Amino acid sequence: MDASSPDTPKPLSAALTPMMAQYLAIKETAGDALLFYRMGDFYELFFDDAVKAAAALDITLTKRGKHGGDDIPMCGVPWHSHEAYLARLIKEGFKVAICEQTEDPAEAKKRGSKSVVRREIVRVVTPGTLTEDTLLDSAANNYLAALAIHHGGADVSIAWADISTGELNVKATTLADAGADVAALSCSEIIVADDADAATPLLEELEADGRKLTRQPKSFFASAAGERRLKEVFRLASLSAFGSFGKGDLAALGALLAYIDLTQVGRAPALRPPRRAEAASFMSIDQATRVSLELLRTQTGERKGSLFSAVNRTVSGPGARLLAGRLSAPLLDTALINVRLDAVSWFERDGALRDRARAALRKMPDVSRSMTRLSLERGGPRDLVAVRDSLVIARDLAGVLADEQPLSSAPAEIATACADLEARGSGGFSDLLQKLEEALSDEPPLLARDGGFIAKGYDAGLDSVRVLRDESRRHIAGLEAQYRDQTGVKNLKIKHNNVLGYFVETSPAHGDKLLSAPLDEIFIHRQTLASAVRF
Repeated sequence: MDASSPDTPKPLSAALTPMMAQYLAIKETAGDALLFYRMGDFYELFFDDAVKAAAALDITLTKRGKHGGDDIPMCGVPWHSHEAYLARLIKEGFKVAICEQTEDPAEAKKRGSKSVVRREIVRVVTPGTLTEDTLLDSAANNYLAALAIHHGGADVSIAWADISTGELNVKATTLADAGADVAALSCSEIIVADDADAATPLLEELEADGRKLTRQPKSFFASAAGERRLKEVFRLASLSAFGSFGKGDLAALGALLAYIDLTQVGRAPALRPPRRAEAASFMSIDQATRVSLELLRTQTGERKGSLFSAVNRTVSGPGARLLAGRLSAPLLDTALINVRLDAVSWFERDGALRDRARAALRKMPDVSRSMTRLSLERGGPRDLVAVRDSLVIARDLAGVLADEQPLSSAPAEIATACADLEARGSGGFSDLLQKLEEALSDEPPLLARDGGFIAKGYDAGLDSVRVLRDESRRHIAGLEAQYRDQTGVKNLKIKHNNVLGYFVETSPAHGDKLLSAPLDEIFIHRQTLASAVRF
């Protein structure tokens, strides 16, 4: 933030309100990210953040109080619909720090009338760390990459992840080929060291192509630290099970994991073990050639009219992403090409089998993205439904493929897929599937706070609370009848007001009866009026 700007917060002073003091302290930790500061049902932005956001979102810029004698610029977006505004800000190139209320206001009041509700940054949203379906393209991966450059450019590696699906990869490359490698991935954001001077021409080229570069401290790219992070994330004593990684690979993977931890504020997405991509296996295509070939998008940036648009007949989001990845990085290894062709030919020969498999896949939810949201504690009831439905469909799809005889003669990719589907369907996840089928309602809401996603009959305690909510009048009438029989007072009534809440009321003539033993142990006297006694 420019220190000379009139909208720049001035140093903390005794004149600050407690709320503004808290805001400025949190804003200092947010750095260059716009701070979405939760206040009730709105995310509020102040000072220069408000000026930038109001201009980008075309919303009204207002003011709230004064700071250092100047008006404090302010704007806000509704909490319940903030994702639409968030998407626009990310598209404009901003980072956004989400600051939530982490304390019940009632607890804050216990500390004093001027106490401020505790707030903390729970997430920093950047182009490469999106997880919400509303912010993502179902047919495209959203890759976050880290480019590690050591020894003056002699040792270069790139690691990339789609945290919305858990995919994690690494590749050793060269300074000359790194641009083509990045272009193949269509990265939303690339992390580079703040001292990456050896790669200045490459970085200038990437920025010229519209890539979002995020500079991080050199310490993020230390190979020893990267090895430690990998072991911690995957809870391993040794990385030997993952294969052999060079120092550059460890540096790139470590920087990637460190940035994910930084932006997710300690919440770890469900990442898969890293896979090493061999440079010799894929065709290297520079950015200019990609633009000319229009592999995934036309030269005007549209998907319609591209090669992908012309050949895409997939029926699921993951299938579309897989096809896009294969078109973007064509294989060079003849053996691997033949493995893919064998799998395609197996389905091409049997139209009925192909139609049954496509019908099952068409119903398959995007479960990898649902799993990521659940692992980051951002999931909702429908993400649990996606897990449930995917297990059911996996079981059905395994049955469809198993009907093809002899399955033992199926291509390797098909046989492996059948084994995986069986394991995820009727195999090792049967207990989870049974629990989800019993626990989840047929039509759950989008958000957990809306309730109603636990099926009736699953939890007796919850069912009883629902009955009280939905049939309160009947229960009050029943309780009133029970108390009349118990006391012998025929004019006993249950009433409600804003002072006492629900209470039992009798005439003064019967009040003494409820005040006497043994009924005084059940009915607690609250109020005596000229016309009634209340308990």
